[in-house]
Amino acid sequence: MKNIVILISGAGTNMAAIVHAAHQQRWREHMGLQVSAVISNKPNASGLDWLRSHSEFSEVKSEVLDHTQFESREAFDQALMRRIDLYAPDLVVLAGFMRILTPPFVAHYEGRLINIHPSLLPAFTGLNTHQRAIDAGCQFAGATVHQVTTALDHGAILAQAVVPIVSGDTAETLAARVLSQEHLIFPEAVKHFFKTEAVLLQAT
Repeated sequence: MKNIVILISGAGTNMAAIVHAAHQQRWREHMGLQVSAVISNKPNASGLDWLRSHSEFSEVKSEVLDHTQFESREAFDQALMRRIDLYAPDLVVLAGFMRILTPPFVAHYEGRLINIHPSLLPAFTGLNTHQRAIDAGCQFAGATVHQVTTALDHGAILAQAVVPIVSGDTAETLAARVLSQEHLIFPEAVKHFFKTEAVLLQAT
């Protein structure tokens, strides 16, 4: 059985989309694939409440590792790695995990660490992506699932969704449309990650 660990910091709607897809599409039975745990760095993350309130997802463990209880970013990342590794993850998914990860953490999960970013990378790395796209006069925005590297919002692109920017759009209205597409492409990108891995293993 291949294991997925998802990291969140807040509402965790992308996490919910992945967990729901895994349950509805029976990843465990059809792909030998399961979401083993969801870990938050914030005790009050509403995504944990969502997960715990849905009994049909009871096999997914929920955990908190509060980053404010550590004296350095490095100490937190080391503790987080130890917690994640208890689940022997084949893939670690950043689903609204609002932390800049240290190079040792990224190196530890090299090739099995993915993130979703609310822009059409390589455009608009970093924060405030929707307002920046509007201010730049872009006709399109979107979201990107990508491999995580030590360079912020870089790494191989795994999936993208394109959303038109329409007259009168605000950062909030654009963000809502992009988020609805994130919920579609993120679970599919996770599935494709394992299908691609299987093909590569067979080729060797």
